[in-house]
Amino acid sequence: MHTVDSKKILLLSPYEISVDRDIARKSVDGYELHSLAASLRSNGIIEPLCVRKDGKDKFILISGYRRLQAARIAGMRRVPCVLHRLDERQAALFSLVSNLNRENLDCFTQAEAIDRLIGAYKIDLCEISQKLGIGGAAVERKLSLLKIPKELRGIILSANLSEAHAALIASLDKKDMPIVLEAVISENLSLKQTKELLSSPGVSNEQKEPEPEFEKAQPIRKSAIGDVKMFSNSLAKLLLTMQNSGIKTNLVRKETNGFIEYRIKIENRPEKQLSFSGI
Repeated sequence: MHTVDSKKILLLSPYEISVDRDIARKSVDGYELHSLAASLRSNGIIEPLCVRKDGKDKFILISGYRRLQAARIAGMRRVPCVLHRLDERQAALFSLVSNLNRENLDCFTQAEAIDRLIGAYKIDLCEISQKLGIGGAAVERKLSLLKIPKELRGIILSANLSEAHAALIASLDKKDMPIVLEAVISENLSLKQTKELLSSPGVSNEQKEPEPEFEKAQPIRKSAIGDVKMFSNSLAKLLLTMQNSGIKTNLVRKETNGFIEYRIKIENRPEKQLSFSGI
């Protein structure tokens, strides 16, 4: 046993170390783990895991979840660990900072980890922002992502949309999220284009972006009527306006044999009077 800056270095069996249920990373890609395991067989663990002791003298993992799982796969008998003298609350903060700074966690996993800390240990945003080294507004933006339903989160991650895109989706009413997300993905909208879509009349969001200022008027293209992207955006705006007017709508987009097929279902409510100004 050695000491480094008053912290003990231990060699522990991977199966002596328990994983806290609140650890930020809930799952890791299997291929990634097996690749890391192969590296550990050849090179060993270069950076020690971080652990603490609970009241029963059991070792609890603070950070290094991927390395621990890979070490188990690699069949390693011992792994180097740094023993930290931290209580449960301190360890939770340490784990959050370590995982968010060192691991490629997606934005929703980050938000869930921060939310768990706030709920379990009553940690305020100021303390979290100080530990993470980011502003309070950035922490609030991360937490806002939890407003997005889980089924839409998977779509956002699969499409490799940025956290900024996700934050714009989170600012919408839940009924509008699927339609806007479909438009963003199908037309590969940039962040600026997404903001312009959300600033359209009929789009209901909590933090509406100001209308963009154009330095000069753009010429009207003669081929505008044949622009698929423009048509798709206009269709999305129309459906959002109808939904915000109380009319239930549903849009399904499918590409087959060189064609884009749109199937739209609109509630038949003759008594509803619609206003399409601005479309």
